[in-house]
Amino acid sequence: MRLFPLFADVSARRVLVVGGGAVAERKVRSLLVSDAEVVVGSPALTEALRALHKEGRIQHIPGTFEPGWLDDAWLVIAATDDREINRKVADLASERRIFINVVDDPALSSFQVPSIVDRSPITIAISSAGYAPVLARRVRERIESLFDHSLGALATLAQRYRPAIRKARPDLRQRREFYDWMLDGPVGDALRREQAEQAEQSLQSELARAVDMPEGKVVLVGAGPGDPGLLTLKALRALNEADVILFDRLVSREILDLARRDAEQVSVGKRPGENHDATQARIHALMLEHARAGRLVVRLKGGDAFVFGRGGEELEFLRSHDIPYEVVPGITAALACSAYAGVPLTHRDHAQSVTLVTAHCREGAMLEDWPALARAKQTLAFYMPVSQLDWLAAQLMSHGRSGDTPYVIVENGTRPEQRVIHGRLENLAQAAATHAVKSPSLLLVGEVTGLAPDLQWFGARIDTDAGVETAA
Repeated sequence: MRLFPLFADVSARRVLVVGGGAVAERKVRSLLVSDAEVVVGSPALTEALRALHKEGRIQHIPGTFEPGWLDDAWLVIAATDDREINRKVADLASERRIFINVVDDPALSSFQVPSIVDRSPITIAISSAGYAPVLARRVRERIESLFDHSLGALATLAQRYRPAIRKARPDLRQRREFYDWMLDGPVGDALRREQAEQAEQSLQSELARAVDMPEGKVVLVGAGPGDPGLLTLKALRALNEADVILFDRLVSREILDLARRDAEQVSVGKRPGENHDATQARIHALMLEHARAGRLVVRLKGGDAFVFGRGGEELEFLRSHDIPYEVVPGITAALACSAYAGVPLTHRDHAQSVTLVTAHCREGAMLEDWPALARAKQTLAFYMPVSQLDWLAAQLMSHGRSGDTPYVIVENGTRPEQRVIHGRLENLAQAAATHAVKSPSLLLVGEVTGLAPDLQWFGARIDTDAGVETAA
């Protein structure tokens, strides 16, 4: 996010618009809605601007721009068709630390005027940082269709009753649930039917109803492998309702940015070389502490909580301490990374089964059924394989897998930096070292992975046989 979004109160404050043409006219009309004290400086005005001046709604300074026009201005908009004048206005405004917008010139602007969805007092602003206003307009059109015009009346009603709501629902989680009820329940329904009195009566009745303090709860949420677009709707709702988020190391920042801004975010990720049992014990203790304090805790895991994610252990702990819980599945790495690499996990010609395998077991435990894993016509998906790649390849080949069997390594699967490395099993270890494969990665082995060079559609592709890297 390059621009810092804010909403400025310009009511009764001087805003200078340099230019008197059609573009300036549009900017002036927007400013007047905000009750700004609008001053237009230009040799001439459009007919509409002349009418506004005659009505006393704007001031007019005739002539060509002079530095004195900036005196006492809070904001400046340069809307002339002369770039040199616009540049002069921008330079002088910047010297005085006055925010300046030069229409259609982001390089000279210190703020942008966004596209607006107006449901006053709810205002939704969409900005492309001035680089693609047509796209911002298209986004605005879509958002307009999502929100009924009664949203403004609902916000006004909530503002009037805010002290009463805070008194009747002193707990923050209770208040959030109350506002959700207002939007989704009878109050919102009545306002959409233009029945304001009924809406207010429903609100008053609900405020008078006694409620218990909210019970603490833990929601195990699968975040998927990294692409925020792969979050489920339930996962997104949980992130927006959470009081506390305990997140793993591999959960992407883009996903965390979708959570409530005031939710407490705690990193509990396990790192190589750490005592993972001690880290897991800390996770259990944090879940217990926050849930017993009445908070809604989201335990946010990369991939899916029930596929090599210790989700079962965490539910067992919660159950033993009588903590309510629920589970929101996520897209596990084998499904997402194979899809983004163009590798179907099953295929009528190449793979009749798929096996998910972790390359890391409890201390002292090892994979045992190598003959079964080495059979042809199946797909093997190895999780967390980076430190074991040479050993995995050697075990498969020693138990009967051909060295010509194709493989695919998907590094940073579904993320912008995704790389797909493909080759033959006998060269796996060497290729991983040559291309410095790092975590998070997924190893896919089997005949079906030979389709990757033709079917991959996302991220960079490395053909270890040809020794080249290309975009998908």
